Formats: sequence, structure tokens, C-alpha cells
Amino acid sequence: MRAFYFDNVPGDQRLLHDSGNPVSDEILKSIGVLHWHIPTSQQNQIDAIAEERSYKNRDTITITKEGLGDLYEAKLKSFFEEHMHEDEEIRYILEGSGFFDVRDSWIRCQLDAGDLLVLPAGIYHRFTLDESNMIKALRLFKDEPKWTPINRGNSTDVNPYRVDYLKTLAVN
Repeated sequence: MRAFYFDNVPGDQRLLHDSGNPVSDEILKSIGVLHWHIPTSQQNQIDAIAEERSYKNRDTITITKEGLGDLYEAKLKSFFEEHMHEDEEIRYILEGSGFFDVRDSWIRCQLDAGDLLVLPAGIYHRFTLDESNMIKALRLFKDEPKWTPINRGNSTDVNPYRVDYLKTLAVN
């Protein structure tokens, strides 16, 4: 995984948007973002991390224009809306590539096959495919699979998961 500050230049969200300013692992860790690179041939390491972090459930999602058909553009737009979740978001990229942007002046995380990303509950983020227009990812969950995005707004700023997340930043 490669991380850098988003350039905020208008245009297609699927483009690289690399400002030329890289983001270190220390900065990512300071905002609660974790990542590993685990070759897809070594998925037993995913099982070990899942056990260590108490991820009990998983599923696989594939996002392509062909697979989503007429819903493709609307789905991409909804994924790119700034939002948070009340649970960690864990993605292991099996095929393809894409970007997760996390809130700290928008840090862009470029993910390819073999990258595992963990976003903490309460962090504002967004997702988009890159120009390859395809990603297949393993999603891991602590409990029953749920993926409910809560779009940023006045109510999310006081959401208990958001408040708890901000408290972890104050401690670091």
C-alpha cells in the first residue's frame, strides 16, 4: 500500500490525485489506520490476523461495471461520499485495485492485490475504484456482517463511535 496526500485537483475521482507528498506509516498509525501486505498466496496469514483481532465473519465483494450494470455510477458515487462506520472497516484486496481516502486533509491509500487495510470505527473516509474499474476484496467483520455507511453531517459529529474515535486521537 502506498499513502499520500490527495491533491484536491478537480477531475475524475478514479485518477491517482497524488500531491507528491507521501504519508508515513507513523502518521497512518497515529490516526488509527493499519495496513499489511500479504501475498494472496499466503492467505493463512489473514486467518491469523483475523483471529488476533477477533474478526469472526467474512465475505467477498467484487465491484465492476459489468457486475453492477446500471447501478455502477450511482454505487461509485455513494462509496465516494464522506462517511464513517460504527465498526472497523477491514478490506483485503484479492484482485484489482482502488483507493481509500481517510480524513486528515484527505490521505489517499492506494491498494492493490495483497494489501490489507483496517480503518477504525468513527474515522471519516471514502472509497473509489481506480482507472482499472475493478476490485475484488475480502471483507472481515468482528460480528455479523454489517456495512452501514453513515454520511458525514451534524449527527455524525456527535455519534458515540465518532466521539470515541476522537478521544483515541487525543490520547496519542
